Amino acid sequence: MKIIKLSLVLVLFFHCFTYSQSNSQWNGYFSYNGIKDITQSSSSFFAATENAIFSKNTTTNDISTINSIDGLKADLITSIYRSEAFNVTLVGNSNGLLSIINSDGTVIPKRGIIDEVPVSPLIKKINNFYEHDSKVYISCDYGISVFDLNTLEFGDTYYIGNSGQTVKVYQTTVFNNEIYAVTEIYGMRKAVVTNPNLVDFSQWSLFDSGQWNGIATINNQLVASNINSVAYKYNGTNFIELLNLNQPSLDFRENENYLIITTQNHVYIFNQDLVQIADIQTSQITEIAVTFTCATIVNDIVYIGTNENGVVSTSLSSPTTFQFIMPDGPLENNIFRLKKSTSTLWALYGKYSRTYNPYFPSPAQKPISKFTSENGWDFIPYSELFGAKALSNIALHPNNDEELYVSSFFSGVLKIVDGVPIQLFDQSNTGSNGLESLSTAFIDVRINGVAFDKNKNLWMTNTRVNKGLKVLKSDGNWQSYDFSEVIPEPHFASYGLTAIDKNNTKWIPSIRNGLIAFNETLGNKSIVIETETNGNLPDIDVRCVAIDNRNQLWIGTARGLRIISSVDQFLSQDAITTRDIIIEEDGLAQELFFQQFIVDIAIDGANRKWVSLADAGVYLVSPNGQETIYQFTKDNSPLPSNNINDIEIDGVTGEVFFATDKGLVSFKGTSTKPQDDLSNVYVYPNPVRPEFSGTIKIAGLTDKAIVKIADIEGNLVFETTSSGGTIEWDGTAFGKYKVASGVYMIFVSAEDGIETTVKKVMIIR
Repeated sequence: MKIIKLSLVLVLFFHCFTYSQSNSQWNGYFSYNGIKDITQSSSSFFAATENAIFSKNTTTNDISTINSIDGLKADLITSIYRSEAFNVTLVGNSNGLLSIINSDGTVIPKRGIIDEVPVSPLIKKINNFYEHDSKVYISCDYGISVFDLNTLEFGDTYYIGNSGQTVKVYQTTVFNNEIYAVTEIYGMRKAVVTNPNLVDFSQWSLFDSGQWNGIATINNQLVASNINSVAYKYNGTNFIELLNLNQPSLDFRENENYLIITTQNHVYIFNQDLVQIADIQTSQITEIAVTFTCATIVNDIVYIGTNENGVVSTSLSSPTTFQFIMPDGPLENNIFRLKKSTSTLWALYGKYSRTYNPYFPSPAQKPISKFTSENGWDFIPYSELFGAKALSNIALHPNNDEELYVSSFFSGVLKIVDGVPIQLFDQSNTGSNGLESLSTAFIDVRINGVAFDKNKNLWMTNTRVNKGLKVLKSDGNWQSYDFSEVIPEPHFASYGLTAIDKNNTKWIPSIRNGLIAFNETLGNKSIVIETETNGNLPDIDVRCVAIDNRNQLWIGTARGLRIISSVDQFLSQDAITTRDIIIEEDGLAQELFFQQFIVDIAIDGANRKWVSLADAGVYLVSPNGQETIYQFTKDNSPLPSNNINDIEIDGVTGEVFFATDKGLVSFKGTSTKPQDDLSNVYVYPNPVRPEFSGTIKIAGLTDKAIVKIADIEGNLVFETTSSGGTIEWDGTAFGKYKVASGVYMIFVSAEDGIETTVKKVMIIR
């Protein structure tokens, strides 16, 4: 089954943020499935997901997106409003951040609620916007803040509890020159909207003591909904029942002289005379099961936000056929693990906690997403995964990267060939030397760290059993290995993702037992690297390991970084001591990533290290760790979150993917894997046209290749030595001035000078 979607016409907006690098180097791969709120103009609707927005022009049918790549740095979007009069879109967040999106796509963050409203940060959520007389009344969990659309600045804040306390305000409206607010515990309150002293709580009076959660004005009539799932209209004296909704109202609004009430399974629509004219139900939508979140109307077309599949539209006059509208993207934003094959980017959502617990509160039953440049995003539904839950890692077969082995931290190992799940390996079909469940009463086969060795054997860890290391050999047989001689109580041990070096040594992180190294070809030799004199790790909680291009082992722990200078040490030593990396910072010697919780380490084609830290973004450091090349955080880059679950690098293109808890983005790096020879060197773009503003790449290089660029008369304008498979040229003569239009010769020679090649690039100014 494939999610129904329209073709995406992606419009990239300029924005007001200044990042440490051009956003043209970044790509976003966001999910647009779960709709939090919706708004409209006379010709478009705008739908907000948890941290991005998409819109559809109902005249041209073009779909546009705006997300962190475009400067929208959302926390968790809770409300959105389009002001037709001022041609701006207001985006409210759970932390109080207000973002203003201008007509040209620029994004202006407004932190007035975050920085200036003196209440707990836990009650700054923005619930609703209401525009009246050039002002927007912002309903928040503490009260009401006023925002002036003329100046784009905050004004007064109203605390309208009985004695001036903070109180959650769900929604406001203006009726007969009075502003009405429905609150969580102090009923429906009102005040004269033109009163200049509304900051005085005594100016607000109780209008009705009921427990209301929605309010609107339509055709000079006051309407509201309460927490008992009933909608009412005010007749001038009393509230009389309009409709029993049978479910709580999730969205209550007036638009185009219609009253629109959304519940989980219904959208009720009333005309200006408050006569019900439609009841659109989720049961009418048969293409995919959905639940509703919000709805609006544009030109007599109803647009309904769903939790599962973007926006669904239907005709108001005949709501019988439905169309799903959603930009292409993964199913969810919180991606746990990535793997890049030659043509496909695979994404997993199943997860375990930092203490290797798969229960949240139960093992995740999630599909698998996949992306190709030809077809965009698609997925394998959970119903086809043989019940495999809490999917945690992917290994590609060395001979066929369309043959995948997916570890499940609850169900075993899932085999997928050409996008089709073939078999689930668990305790029932792998024999006495195969996979084990930690319980005999129920299936709980916690497999992690799947990785192939050079002999095409598939290795994996089996958490919380005595024989914690398993292998599916290339001949189809299973084998188990016991760690009881090197770690105490292996049946309580939990393991991270395994790395296998050129000697077939397995380097296995653990949460309580440090770093375990094992090699079956050396008589099942195994050692444990721990803290202090038994290995010098800063913590026995080892989170990740990575082997670089110089056969050094980089070790990330819960309290810092260590390296082993050569994995060959395991061959001759029975004990290995790790070392830290000392850098100079502000004239002082410092330990690199001292006391930092290291989540992941990835090595790019130039042997540089990408290191993600818990709640602190990602660093790119030089091959020896002495130089910080980039430090990306949510504040200075398009990262949507500082929590990066996984880093994956495309060795061919150099693109670096960051799977965060709030979305997937990538950085277009240039450090690709070096080639074995110079037979496939190429230049891009070529020709370089006047509108191009990036750098020129020469790719397909061997490591340490010498690259010289000269004009047609033989004048040298650039020279460098490659580190990895790609170099960049900014189109200047040694950084001094832009070179003129013309053809430039690129001379490339291998490090030993034996192999050479010549390429050309045309530059058009």
